[in-house]
Amino acid sequence: MNQSNIKASIDSIESFGLVDGPGIRTIVFFNGCKLRCKYCHNPEMWQKKEDNYTVEELLNKILRNKPYFQEKGGVTFSGGEPLMHSKFIIEVAKELHKENIHVALDTSGVGLGDYEEILPYIDLILLDVKHVTKEGYKDITGLELQEVEKFIEIANKLNKQIWIRQVIVPGVMDNEQYLDNLVEYLKHIKNIKRIDFLPYHNLGINKYEKLNIDYPYKDKPNMDKSKCDELYKLFIEKYKKSI
Repeated sequence: MNQSNIKASIDSIESFGLVDGPGIRTIVFFNGCKLRCKYCHNPEMWQKKEDNYTVEELLNKILRNKPYFQEKGGVTFSGGEPLMHSKFIIEVAKELHKENIHVALDTSGVGLGDYEEILPYIDLILLDVKHVTKEGYKDITGLELQEVEKFIEIANKLNKQIWIRQVIVPGVMDNEQYLDNLVEYLKHIKNIKRIDFLPYHNLGINKYEKLNIDYPYKDKPNMDKSKCDELYKLFIEKYKKSI
């Protein structure tokens, strides 16, 4: 495939990310996403804008940061939804692996469906769990849960390392029933290396106002971090007993 013909719509690039995968990382935020999550804090990335990077251009930018990666760091593709640009990411990842650079994918698991093609080039998946029941997932994202299940099936088949990320929204996930459902849901995902709870916040509400989009959770308070930590401890106890 001719790399010069492949382009992608990239919103921004963060040079020294510390939370989206191991070590110091370059984070590439792609535009475009099929989900419309009620708590999304990046609505400006929902729509795929004009392609503005070639494979070569992105590689040149990433490789400038290579000295900072050291042994644990690398590149994380995020968004929006990076799976909307799978062919582009495959070509970039091929070149990154030639440089022994670790590649992570921060994803909701809903893209173009070509998961068996892209995942062989991914070293670590950061899987953003939106909700674990069909009804709850539909309510939060606007889509059905089946597409994520397809993604997980391929990730399991390829035995990909996975970090789970779960946003805890007050009145939605901050209860023992949801924790029990999450434990059952994660039983079907292999090779989980880490699970994080992220307290919901409404810091993105100003973006919705600028874009003239209604913010569905405008009346919800931010999730109390100490309560989120307590829920995490309770969850881990339940999870460890289940495996």
